Amino acid sequence: MTLPPRFDAWFASRGWRPRRHQLEMVEQARAGRHALLIAPTGGGKTLAGFLPSLIDLTERPRPNTPRGVHTLYLSPLKALAVDVERNLMAPVREMGLAVTVESRTGDTPVSKRQRQKVRPPDILMTTPEQLALFCAWEGAREWFADLHTVIVDEIHAIHGSKRGDLLNLGLARLQSFAPRMRRVGLSATVNDPDMLRRWLAPIDQGPAELVLGDPGAPPVVDVLYSQGHVPWSGWTARHAMDEVYAAIKGAKTALIFVNTRFQAELAFQALWEINDENLPIALHHGSLAAEQRRKVEAAMAREELRAVVCTSTLDLGIDWGAVDLVIQLAAPKGSARLIQRIGRANHRLDEPSRALLVPAHRFEVLECQAAREAVAENDLDGDPERVGAQDILAQHVMGVACGEAFRADDLYAEVRTASPYRDLPREDFDRVLDFVSTGGYALRTYDKFKRVIQTREGHWKVRNGEIAQRHRMNVGAIVDIPMINIRVSGGRGGGRKVGEMEESFIEQLAPGDTFLFAGEVWRFQGVEGMDAFVTRAPPGADPRVPSWGGSKFALSTYLARRVRRMIADQKGWPKLTGEVREWLEIQRLRSVIPSEDEMLVETFRRGSRHYLVCYPFDGRISHGTLCQLLARRLERLGKQPLGFVANDYALAIWGMRPLDDLDLDALFQEDMLGDDLEAWLDESVMMKRAFRQCAVLAGLIERRFPGQEKSGRQVTFSTDLVYDVLRKHQPDHLLLRCARADAATGQLDVARLGRLLTRVKGAIRHVELKRVSPFAVPVLLEIGREPVPGAAAEAILEENAAELIADAMELDE
Repeated sequence: MTLPPRFDAWFASRGWRPRRHQLEMVEQARAGRHALLIAPTGGGKTLAGFLPSLIDLTERPRPNTPRGVHTLYLSPLKALAVDVERNLMAPVREMGLAVTVESRTGDTPVSKRQRQKVRPPDILMTTPEQLALFCAWEGAREWFADLHTVIVDEIHAIHGSKRGDLLNLGLARLQSFAPRMRRVGLSATVNDPDMLRRWLAPIDQGPAELVLGDPGAPPVVDVLYSQGHVPWSGWTARHAMDEVYAAIKGAKTALIFVNTRFQAELAFQALWEINDENLPIALHHGSLAAEQRRKVEAAMAREELRAVVCTSTLDLGIDWGAVDLVIQLAAPKGSARLIQRIGRANHRLDEPSRALLVPAHRFEVLECQAAREAVAENDLDGDPERVGAQDILAQHVMGVACGEAFRADDLYAEVRTASPYRDLPREDFDRVLDFVSTGGYALRTYDKFKRVIQTREGHWKVRNGEIAQRHRMNVGAIVDIPMINIRVSGGRGGGRKVGEMEESFIEQLAPGDTFLFAGEVWRFQGVEGMDAFVTRAPPGADPRVPSWGGSKFALSTYLARRVRRMIADQKGWPKLTGEVREWLEIQRLRSVIPSEDEMLVETFRRGSRHYLVCYPFDGRISHGTLCQLLARRLERLGKQPLGFVANDYALAIWGMRPLDDLDLDALFQEDMLGDDLEAWLDESVMMKRAFRQCAVLAGLIERRFPGQEKSGRQVTFSTDLVYDVLRKHQPDHLLLRCARADAATGQLDVARLGRLLTRVKGAIRHVELKRVSPFAVPVLLEIGREPVPGAAAEAILEENAAELIADAMELDE
């Protein structure tokens, strides 16, 4: 096929030819089909998504009255929506197209948002949260009546979450407004295209068509085997910072990815300590003030920076052509995440992206090598298909009621067209509707929970405008951890917002304490309302480093399997660095090297304590859950467990009585996921935390009110009261069911733990040792680690570990 002459001429003027997948996307659009495009970074994926819309808008006669939104673009990141708007305007201007393109995010001025309601642009760039707001508008049906196309960018990053559930419900709502609307999904990293095809299209219209772009040049990925000492444990690869700095100097622009904001602060500080040439190096993560993040993004676009230390805030498709190197500090924990990050370097399809992986410790040397091999084989991990969350459904039903009155039968049928809710029983839908109208039978005597009412005609609608306003202020599927604004106190720039810190961290500070944030050391002055005031600390301060909740990635199942295989394959050890090879050799001599399918369990005594250390290599979350359940069983067996600790590779439990006489097959029986799990959940604070999040998402508890916002302490107090009432009077309440499901799937990873217990059944290898083994050292070094360590924490950790390491490596003098 050929493009219209104006578009063909534009490609020719750039010295380009339309790529095959770009033409195929135009064909799919002309046939009116939903389409999922999977194409590598730099392959013109974004243009392929918009090209059919630009052509259709150009060929349509312009009406005399303002037309509605033609194409709605949805991005998981506000910054990406704004970046794509800027990039799309280039072909629009160069071809002289009479097409208007605008963005709409939480940062868009109110005046512009009001004007967009009256005169909407042809193409609107926005986020899933804004879509939820659209669904709660009065008049949304008329506003979207002419909607032709919805484009969901970076679809892989959103589908497997509650945010994806809310987005899919929003798509179903838009489809009811504009039945002929097409859906388009864009991604570069997908491990299960068929699952995403089903997720993208309405259930009653079959899966979306799959369009594949031509593969680009394979990336060049290297693992940095540091010339210095490779630590046994650690967070930020400080031992290799000189080599990282050398790599920055050898690149035009480098993106330095870390997995947590905690690591970002430490890595940025470590680089500035050795930045002898005063290279422009910046910091970017989600807790920095939005203004500061925009400054960094603008400086990158102007090619003024040599490096940016960043978290997942820059994972997704922002196009900075000057970036020619991606550095991953500490293991990436997943191959899909690594490929996504590698794609930020060198946005040219025919040239390879370059990446450097920098392990933080010895197990991560293996993990980085496993990730490198997975990328080479295009073996991607990803989120499994999920069942839609009912707290999210409650929020959506409430939003629909704010927009217009509805009949329950009609809305149920509409919800069932959303892939995550395709098998939703009518009984569950009715329970959700009862919840938004009464709060549930245990709460129905409280007037505040009656948010939706039924009319005489049988329609459901929001009770009043005030309730609708409060709902719109609280939409979204991301439960914000309670935050406090960090503001500069007094003097020049007084009151300037530096960023946000978790309320729980600020509560630990006393006036005069210092902490590292936004790349600087601050002295804490005090708190007023939701603001913490700080001044710059004098030189020589030893600051604390904030630790953010919910920011750790767990080792993916795919990489865990590769690490187990790598350890078992002793013929492959020679390709590893000398220190790591020696570590593995001494483990083989002192204990054993398990096969790929075995789980090694070591027991030994150290001082007055008896230790059990096992090595499932199954990720920190499932290991932590296993620790809790094993501790309960050991307590029943009279072993008097004193504590436990877990990391991505191993877990350790210790107590006052010997642990080498245990029946390990019985100890690791799968039935621990029954009564033991239920009993522990009933006692744990984890259920209250999960309930708190579900209550906020479902709208039972509102964080934001006109002119004010509840503190985390206030939200906790409110939800804990409701939680206790429901547990006593309605234990099967919708939100308690949601909380149990969330705790099992998210905070505990019970499904993964179940697969682990099945895998090791009959394959546990027990070794009784006289002393600690080399493999056990890293997990034992986790014992007693402070949650908010200072900047010197890793050096102290190494110093304190000397005796343990010497014992494991038989270096006693």
